[in-house]
Amino acid sequence: MSLDPTKLPDPPMPSYTFTIYHRDVFEKSKFKDYDSLIESRLARCHARASYLASIFDDDDIEERIVPSNDNQIGANETLTRQHDVMWSKIGRVKVPKTTSTYSANGEYVASFLLGTEEVKNFLLIDTGSDLVWWQCGPCAANKCYKQTNPLYIPTNSKIFRKVNCILHGEKCLDGMDPTYKCTTYTHQCLYDMKFTSGERSKGYMADDVITFVLDQRQVRVTFGCGTDQRGRRSFSDEYSGIVGLGRRILSGAGFSLPTQFGADLMSMCLPRFFSGKGSTLSFLTTPFPRAISAKLLPNYKYPLFYYVNLYKVFINNKVVPVSPSWWNFKRGMIGGVLVDTGTSITRFPKDFYTVFRYIFRAEVRDIPLAKSPFPSLDTCYREDPNGRDLDFPVVKLYFGGVNPNNMLLLAKERVFLHYRGLYCLAFMGWNRSRTVLGSNQLQGIGLTFDTSENTLSFDLDACD
Repeated sequence: MSLDPTKLPDPPMPSYTFTIYHRDVFEKSKFKDYDSLIESRLARCHARASYLASIFDDDDIEERIVPSNDNQIGANETLTRQHDVMWSKIGRVKVPKTTSTYSANGEYVASFLLGTEEVKNFLLIDTGSDLVWWQCGPCAANKCYKQTNPLYIPTNSKIFRKVNCILHGEKCLDGMDPTYKCTTYTHQCLYDMKFTSGERSKGYMADDVITFVLDQRQVRVTFGCGTDQRGRRSFSDEYSGIVGLGRRILSGAGFSLPTQFGADLMSMCLPRFFSGKGSTLSFLTTPFPRAISAKLLPNYKYPLFYYVNLYKVFINNKVVPVSPSWWNFKRGMIGGVLVDTGTSITRFPKDFYTVFRYIFRAEVRDIPLAKSPFPSLDTCYREDPNGRDLDFPVVKLYFGGVNPNNMLLLAKERVFLHYRGLYCLAFMGWNRSRTVLGSNQLQGIGLTFDTSENTLSFDLDACD
């Protein structure tokens, strides 16, 4: 299962387009088999859920959706009963009560050429984050983690510069986000990012160019230059940092790539988990026909996230019986449905999930339930010993109304996870008011985020 990232196909890209891969392409050599790789992905999914819960818990507690002392996620309200050692180490995430703590558990990786030296680095992408940062050298003793990619040295780049927070650091000065601080005498914009799983990155804000090889265009971006990555846990050595892809902020005070590029249009095709192939992340343009569309719903309380107007959910032709208004924002902008590429398994609020699961099981014909390896994977079926293909239901998501033009059809690996000889339903319930539509359901689908028209379009099998 070993793979040399330097031999990955990474064709020259035009301006504002990057190659992306699923992170398992880089990490699978660390695991003895397919099942242990799946366990790692599930553990990341739980850690990501804990991160999201840390942001939304105050709302849910206020609405009495979760008790005030509940800070863990899972079908049995705990992450600490897993029998797998690695699962339990990553899954036991203490949820901090602060929005200045971030997630280091993205599922997709993009290739960047940094600085005038065009240093090739791989960075995790995160649709729920506002900051772009990567590790900078030279590193003081024990302050950087060892990375596979060449280390970016800012002084080697001819046009690198530090951000002066008095002149250019609006976000550093607004005092709203404790991640950033402006120094009194040097006017440097410092950042300090803490991650729920124990990682940490500290440094200063700077800007430099990234290069697009096909047309040799250089575009200047502002980023966090990470000079101290000491935390309770180290980052994975395959990646040099994280790229925030949060929704564009029109004031220009954000650091996400859509904001920095002035891009109302962002498109990506999420490679299938085991394809081993790259795909594309593009800004200002989309290669997809935009066949199926949902509405993007602005949320003033959580402006970085991408919320959509889910209307109805069907399993085969059986509707899950809840009113369409059930998916709407409630008082205080709680609830709703957000799309998050860093979450792998889609999560529904537990009340909805219980009914969803019941109907799903009823639609499975002549295949007995099997004991699940994990409490959160609660609907599993054993594979046929003779290799016969099993026929499972499809899931239909309708956006805005029951109309074929607004339907996202999910089948096969977008519905089931194949693990330890079982086919397990790739949806989960949790004690939160929001639904999180994850990348397992979106793999192989072309996504076009259009924040000027407020639409999210889906094109099935666009990566193939």
